Amino acid sequence: MNNPTENYLKILERLDFYKLLFIANSVRNKYKGNKIELCAIVNAKSGKCSEDCAFCAQSSKYKTSAPVYPLMDKTTILEKALEAKQYKVKRFSIVISGKKPSKKEIKDIAKTVEFLSRKEINTCASLGLLDYDEICYLRDHGLQRLHCNIETSENFFPKICTTHKFADKVRTLEAAKKAKISICSGGIFGMGESWEDRIDMAYFLKSLDVDSIPINFLTPIKGTPLAHINPLSPFEALKIIAMFRIILSKKDIRVCGGRPILKEFASWIFLAGANALMTGNYLTTKGFTYIDDLEFIKRHKLEIDF
Repeated sequence: MNNPTENYLKILERLDFYKLLFIANSVRNKYKGNKIELCAIVNAKSGKCSEDCAFCAQSSKYKTSAPVYPLMDKTTILEKALEAKQYKVKRFSIVISGKKPSKKEIKDIAKTVEFLSRKEINTCASLGLLDYDEICYLRDHGLQRLHCNIETSENFFPKICTTHKFADKVRTLEAAKKAKISICSGGIFGMGESWEDRIDMAYFLKSLDVDSIPINFLTPIKGTPLAHINPLSPFEALKIIAMFRIILSKKDIRVCGGRPILKEFASWIFLAGANALMTGNYLTTKGFTYIDDLEFIKRHKLEIDF
């Protein structure tokens, strides 16, 4: 039997760029209609990460200008979540630096999740490499979705991180599935990976049956090993979105960090198949304001899924 990655590579080589976008947009319309879902994050604990992910400003291995502070209190997180909700943000995620939280941090995050849930806020969290019992504990306190990016293909992963393995990410995602909690997992593009890596990654996420796929484009950060990388061209970025929409046709394709690289082609993300956006600021880089993104979606005659 032919390898699906090889088959898709051949299709990409033959298919005209505009035809690819036409197909992706048709798939989006079929499964997602004209509704766009917004999510936002809070960088709830920043810096001093023990891991060496080559793209990350928060690694203690690199000298960057990223802020360093401990876990935020639940009141501060609530304020940020309520602000996001005011602007029709459907999901709000608590993100922390580090390989995984301490036992005390997990308890504090669980209390915060419970606090947010009482305010009818859809909570997500990105907490590193959790095990099954920890995920169940957070789920029982109201966590609705767990985020854990696989970042890239299994083959390319060792080139961007050596302090943990691709398999460690997969174990966390499989534990989340076992705990019957929604999963968000995607990665970063433009780190030097090949098209084969990108397609392998898409099919792997399909095999895991993830619910939401965040697509980030590398923003080279001074002080990190990938600081020298040239950003992707807008057309290549759009081609990545379209490819993920076609392979993961029924899932949420969520455009997140690095959107500025699209420049004047930013509005094409919907034509390429995206049906979700991260709005507001990212972890250590600036994003788009809530108002800007609401107007952006409105200009394209699309509706907010809220």
